[in-house]
Amino acid sequence: MELTHQPELLFFLIIYFVLMIGIGLYYSRRIKNSEDFMLAGRGLGPIVLMGTLLATWVGSGTVTGGSTSIGYSYGLWPAILFGLSSLLGVSILYIIAPKIRASGKYTIAEALETKYGETAKIIASIIIILAFVGIVSYQYTGLGMVLNVTTGVSVDAGTAIAAVIVIFLATVGGLMSVAPTDALSAFIIVIGLIVAIPSALIQAGGWENVVTQVPETSLSALGELDFIGFLGYFLPTLFLLLGDQNMYQRLASSKGDSETKMGTIGWAVGLLVIYPAISLIAFSARVNFPDIDPGQALIATTTIMPTFIGGLMLASITAFIITTGSSYLLSSATNITMDIYRNYVNKNASSKEQLLLTRGLIVVLGILAYILIQYFPSILEAQMYAYTVYAAGITPAILGVYLWGNKVTKIGGIASMLSGVIVTLGIEFFDIVGYDPALISVPVAIIVLVVVSLMTQSSRRE
Repeated sequence: MELTHQPELLFFLIIYFVLMIGIGLYYSRRIKNSEDFMLAGRGLGPIVLMGTLLATWVGSGTVTGGSTSIGYSYGLWPAILFGLSSLLGVSILYIIAPKIRASGKYTIAEALETKYGETAKIIASIIIILAFVGIVSYQYTGLGMVLNVTTGVSVDAGTAIAAVIVIFLATVGGLMSVAPTDALSAFIIVIGLIVAIPSALIQAGGWENVVTQVPETSLSALGELDFIGFLGYFLPTLFLLLGDQNMYQRLASSKGDSETKMGTIGWAVGLLVIYPAISLIAFSARVNFPDIDPGQALIATTTIMPTFIGGLMLASITAFIITTGSSYLLSSATNITMDIYRNYVNKNASSKEQLLLTRGLIVVLGILAYILIQYFPSILEAQMYAYTVYAAGITPAILGVYLWGNKVTKIGGIASMLSGVIVTLGIEFFDIVGYDPALISVPVAIIVLVVVSLMTQSSRRE
């Protein structure tokens, strides 16, 4: 079956866009200072917190990369097992969430500075900007695929339109408007996927027909992946989540510790629904669409469902993409404002000046993200690159702050960050191994953090 355009589904996207823009404009009027824009006034309740954590984490990397591409290309179980990386990460964040909230930092770079010094903050800011701009870039392509299905415009043209939409929504209201729209999006996402599962299986001729149509190996534990290949997807995702600035900012934006814990639990429950649902739908798409780009498996399935179900699911996919793109743009712009401009350019910058600069930076970084995506052949490749840069360069160092306490040293943290990024970029540039660089760079960063910290503890005491 060929993928065809379904203009009637555009109606559902228009409704979603109107809701998002309306909510964004409404909440933008509540913004009085930079803290409102960046941390939503530190007043998120458990429901909104759960929604914004869920919708931000599950973006285009999931619905057009991650579980979707893995489920379609390699098999059902590796896609479901891939989702366990996120659940493991959420479990660890649940343990350290009170410390994250108590720190009250705007950015990960600020948190790193408290333990490793000013140099670490500068290095972290650069790494975060590089990684987050990469993450934003493939959100554009994901939404471009949605617009291609609904309007018939090319994916390239749809990607350009998507960039404008995401940049606009991120600029309007910051986290003050992103968080409540995320909560609505999370509701749409969960309901849309639950409703879509039976329809997707019916369109594929039932589960028995799916099983007979796909290779037998695709139903094994790792499907058509070997163990090393699977780890190449699992590790970058786990270590990105464990150090993701977006998640830390949201946890720091809650009203209190009880709201943080409840929101985190709700986030985990949502993931338990979302990852298996996406994996199953993408896997069954192999029957009806055996020759499409793996990243289009979920989107293509919406075109053969009853109009209401397909439209609801497409609105869900759009919700995934837009909320994630807006959040990562906001987060990377916040880094430049808080970690670079406020400290080295204008130390006396007023809250209003910081707010205006952050909005301007969202536009600039959004354009850079659009340029960057032109250089990646697939969403999954762009996703793994961005995840690995962050996972190796930031996560071991930030976990050292919250889990290892006084045992980590300044030199150990900086050495870990530098070694993680250098090894990642070296492997990527010279194409040294056939698997994701995270398999080497993340362990190297952890080992360097531990060994160098142990070696320099005595000198610190002296």
